[in-house]
Amino acid sequence: MGSRFPSHQLSNGLYVSGRPEQPKERAPTMSSVAMPYTGGDIKKSGELGKMFDIPVDGSKSRKSGPITGAPSRTGSFGGAASHSGPIMHNAAARAAYTTSGVVSSGGAGSVSLKKSNSGPLNKHGEPVKKSSGPQSGGVTPSGRQNSGPIPPVLPTTGLITSGPISSGPLNSSGAPRKVSGPLESMGSMKNPASAVIHNQAVTVLSQDDDFSFRKNFPKLILWSLILLFVMGFIAGGFILGAVHNAILLIVVVVLFGAVASFFIWNTCFGRRAIMAYIARYPDAELRNAKNGQFVKISGVVTCGNVPLESSFQRVARCVYTSTSLYEYRGWDSKAANATHRRFSWGLRSLERHAVDFYISDFQSGLRALVKTGYGARVTPYVDDSLVIDANPGAEELSPDFLKWLGERNLSSDDRIMRMKEGYIKEGSTVSVMGVVQRNDNVLMIVPPPEPITTGCQWAKCIFPASLEGIVLRCEDTSKNDVIPV
Repeated sequence: MGSRFPSHQLSNGLYVSGRPEQPKERAPTMSSVAMPYTGGDIKKSGELGKMFDIPVDGSKSRKSGPITGAPSRTGSFGGAASHSGPIMHNAAARAAYTTSGVVSSGGAGSVSLKKSNSGPLNKHGEPVKKSSGPQSGGVTPSGRQNSGPIPPVLPTTGLITSGPISSGPLNSSGAPRKVSGPLESMGSMKNPASAVIHNQAVTVLSQDDDFSFRKNFPKLILWSLILLFVMGFIAGGFILGAVHNAILLIVVVVLFGAVASFFIWNTCFGRRAIMAYIARYPDAELRNAKNGQFVKISGVVTCGNVPLESSFQRVARCVYTSTSLYEYRGWDSKAANATHRRFSWGLRSLERHAVDFYISDFQSGLRALVKTGYGARVTPYVDDSLVIDANPGAEELSPDFLKWLGERNLSSDDRIMRMKEGYIKEGSTVSVMGVVQRNDNVLMIVPPPEPITTGCQWAKCIFPASLEGIVLRCEDTSKNDVIPV
């Protein structure tokens, strides 16, 4: 019907005047489908089962995503592609997201495809691609709209955890990479002996802390005696040659023999005499002990904050450890140290440490802190619990002994060796000699400011000896029952 006024036909066949109304953009609608009752069977749970790669019943699930292998058709048809929610990595993953997009036909014929998208258009009339957050994956369909970050692929175990999915390196598929071996943050493992030496709470003791008669005997008196005997031998020899009288020489020889016997006696039995002196010293009661009083306390040992471990036997929770290696030097043997004489035993290696510990007094039941760590002066009298004699030329060395030598870069080339190890472990009974110190209701045993002398023991022909620092006395703990603490 001709008219100068524009008109158009509606969908029901009627003609109306005016220009056709432009289609308005409709707001996206959201729909939800009620989940069927599964009865506890995850195979009937639809989309939930697909998230964990569990086969589900095909009659109750909707397939989404690109459709392949569809029957061939002629003509044209339109398809809308809309995406809601996060997009997975691969194209065929997780059917929990509804995607209807381009349909590809595998048959003959010509197919014209049209794709309609809702949303704003650019200046060429094409839909604007909106993307929020990082995207990853193997497929990037055109006209897709994303919102929110894209999560990586869940681990194959399907375990749901809180927090980020991965805090470490990822492999090519996005899953956490398994790393075996030591962690880089832990660093390289250190030698336990070197770690103990650099700990400020550990006191490293040397051979000078052992009993030595030559060290205790006054040097002035020693050199005076040597000078007197040299003069006596010269005078006795002169008189013997001039007058043919040997009385003076005989007197000097007898006196020299007596003095030498005293020296040899004290050198061999001086340590045993000091241990007997410690055993005879009366025990004090901590409850009645005054501040600054020198006392002897006997009781049970309890470890402090830094326990030790013996070097060879690996005895744990010790407060004192000592492992020494000696070598015997023959006529053509190598010396163990710079002062090693022939036909004698010389010290080659020494590992001796002490730390602070607690002692429970037998007399009063009180517990005191014994300050033997942090570089304190300590004089140990601890019996050896292990003595190993090794002769590589006569017998084969044990693997443990060879391993211990290898860890310390010590050779075992045809040397006669002897290892001694002693320790004080938790629960052992010890005797401690030191000065009582009370500080803010804390009872401590600290080293005395001056060495303590034992005095002359004339009945045993023992010269006086000095005891420096805290004195530790412990018998062989391997022969005694340890009190559990």
